[in-house]
Amino acid sequence: MSRQLLPRIAVALVAIEHVYILVLEMFFWNKPLGMKTFNLTQELADATTTLAANQGLYNGFLAAGLFWGLFTGNRVFKVFFLACVIVAGVFGAATAAPKIFFSQALPAIIALGLVLALYKKPAVQRSL
Repeated sequence: MSRQLLPRIAVALVAIEHVYILVLEMFFWNKPLGMKTFNLTQELADATTTLAANQGLYNGFLAAGLFWGLFTGNRVFKVFFLACVIVAGVFGAATAAPKIFFSQALPAIIALGLVLALYKKPAVQRSL
């Protein structure tokens, strides 16, 4: 197994999770699945639908950045967007619900650790 396979899988899982969050927040926020997932009443869900859609869009940008890093093989993109996910997850845990740390920040921390530890850095070419 390639040393790069495990970090790629971890980054892909974090990206897929953020696509799922995008779908929940943008399209199912005030539907039974979204309300159950986020523990919302119908009134609160209806009142905050636009805000949730905006949150979902940001999660989509995080996923897009991670997928871009995967498709280009760019380690810097992976590190940057995983760091963004970690910051968002820690902030969400501190301000909204502690479980966000475990569902969003922790998987990104694990993926980041794998990227930093196992992902092969390209050789630096020096010109004279």
